[in-house]
Amino acid sequence: MGEQFKRKDELNTLIKTFEQQLKNHTLEFYQIEQFDEIISHYIELGKNKMALKACTIAIDQYPYSTNLMVEKAQVLLNLEKYDKSLDILEKAMALQPNDPEILTMKGNLFLVQGLHREAISNYESALPYSEDKADLYYQIGLAYQNAFKYKKAIENYKKAIEIDIIHENALYELAYCLDITNQLEHSISYYTKFIDQDPYSHYAWYNLGIVYNKLGKFEEAIKAYEYATLIDENFASAFFNSGNSYMSLEKYTQAVDAYKKTLEIEGASAETYCSLAESYEKLEHYDLAVKYYQKAVKIDSFYDEAWFGVGKCLALQDKWYEAIHFLNRALKLDCENSEYWKKVAEAEYHVGNLVSSLDAYEEANLLDPEDLEILLDWSFVYYEQGEYEKALEIIVDALNDLPEEADLYYRATAYLLALGKYKEAYNHLENALVIDFDKHIDLLEFFPKLETQKALFKIIDQFRKNNK
Repeated sequence: MGEQFKRKDELNTLIKTFEQQLKNHTLEFYQIEQFDEIISHYIELGKNKMALKACTIAIDQYPYSTNLMVEKAQVLLNLEKYDKSLDILEKAMALQPNDPEILTMKGNLFLVQGLHREAISNYESALPYSEDKADLYYQIGLAYQNAFKYKKAIENYKKAIEIDIIHENALYELAYCLDITNQLEHSISYYTKFIDQDPYSHYAWYNLGIVYNKLGKFEEAIKAYEYATLIDENFASAFFNSGNSYMSLEKYTQAVDAYKKTLEIEGASAETYCSLAESYEKLEHYDLAVKYYQKAVKIDSFYDEAWFGVGKCLALQDKWYEAIHFLNRALKLDCENSEYWKKVAEAEYHVGNLVSSLDAYEEANLLDPEDLEILLDWSFVYYEQGEYEKALEIIVDALNDLPEEADLYYRATAYLLALGKYKEAYNHLENALVIDFDKHIDLLEFFPKLETQKALFKIIDQFRKNNK
């Protein structure tokens, strides 16, 4: 720990010295390793312009360093200056034509631009010279996947995994490609062969668990994860994923235990805290849920799901004013999330801010025009204000896109009745009953007056008798 602090202090001193000399135009000679540290520091902070300055200065001092050229190419790629990035890689290749790092970087540059064939060509050229062949096969797989050539992607992901069974990215993308090509069920034998080769490989059991989980076979997934944790009792990822499987089975108490075990092994992380919070939320232990969502936010203030989780738990306790603050924090971090807009709309409605509520519902609808809950709640706000025509307009527009949704016909029936348009109401009611007869209960509940309920029930009962 002391060594770690010492190295951090040394890096801070190096950066301060570099920036001061840069400001005063008094740059001195630096070791190439020092430049590597300076450039990496800026890249990690996302300060690509400063990283580019450092790269340029470093190459002035070490004009034949291909490593520095590759670093500069990466920074230029981050800045989306693709032509300049390619130019410097060509210069590096003139010095070292078979350098796997240069070829891989060229592949990455082409991949970002969607030039899949060129990316694959460079990755394949790097293969004979690279020590990390697993990662190159993964990159080739990714290029094929981005080109929608899933069969070739699968072949290369498998090659990556056969070299490195714990290559998480390759495993994840392989499962995705197998799923999208409807091969996941048939691929179980592929994953079990690793277990046949080594029954005590916790990674082999873990990978099998991932496949079962993707197939929706959550019980089998949990068993596979359990084998992984029996072999390695400190296998945090297996505990975490078993927690996810328990959540899918609605076994929330077991999920809590799995996430707590993950924290015990791995230490604090925003993702685990957020998952633990959600399991408490499902158990309706809202205070504990809020506590862990807030722990997630303390670790990562940009974790929008955690901000949303706090707001949602407060809303579930009818603490609408408090909820709005947290929901809006989530919304600022992800303004393209229809769920966030929908919850904000609901909260604003409950505190009486109807204009804000309607605006939020409109935004939610633009992002997800097929979400029935948004359509029904949005129109209901207008209905409650006596704006029946506006309420009906929302539902009629939705029926153009969702003509098979019984809920929309029932709601249109309610709004037409409120407008006194009984013939049109009957036509919509008839459509609703044909699509889903049982949902007529929702329509009856929409009208609290007993006389209206009786009249509707007579029509519905007559329809049922006529269609026996």
